Amino acid sequence: MSIRLLRRPEVELLTGLSRSRIYAKMDRGTFPRPVKTGPRAVCWVETEISEWQLQRIAERDESVA
Repeated sequence: MSIRLLRRPEVELLTGLSRSRIYAKMDRGTFPRPVKTGPRAVCWVETEISEWQLQRIAERDESVA
């Protein structure tokens, strides 16, 4: 099984969120938390970011129906 880890710039690009918005959402518990990969480095699990995006789409579709 291959797990891809994403650095913050890629997460920003994929989600359209700024650094500060990502961390604010994490503080509120509404965005996936990163995995510590080094003393001063973190990465996000790609599948968790994809799931978060799919949840946003589902919420949008539920509000339309």
